[in-house]
Amino acid sequence: MAQNDWKNRLGVVFSTNPEFNYGNEEECENEKLLPNEKQKLIVSIDRRNRGGKQVTVITGYKGNTQALEKLGKAIKTKCGTGGSAKDGEIIIQGDFRNKIISILDGMGYKAKRGN
Repeated sequence: MAQNDWKNRLGVVFSTNPEFNYGNEEECENEKLLPNEKQKLIVSIDRRNRGGKQVTVITGYKGNTQALEKLGKAIKTKCGTGGSAKDGEIIIQGDFRNKIISILDGMGYKAKRGN
């Protein structure tokens, strides 16, 4: 009965099947996690809608949000700058394309320069 806790199934209207188990979205995200060698990341620079400031954007990450935030924090620490990790991409303040590519290669990811 603990698996069918009402807090875990908010947003589900009703199920008439007594054997139906409400799955969590977190379980689906964990299945999509690829090893570092199979991740193909694109490191590019973006200046649009940022008041003329440059940011380095890392896209192409496949995995859960916790792993994305952990990777983003590691990159921000090694670059010594700020940024964010959300919506499947990591944004680093400043132009650190070459440095980030070498960091990601050292971690085992396949990274290439976008533009």
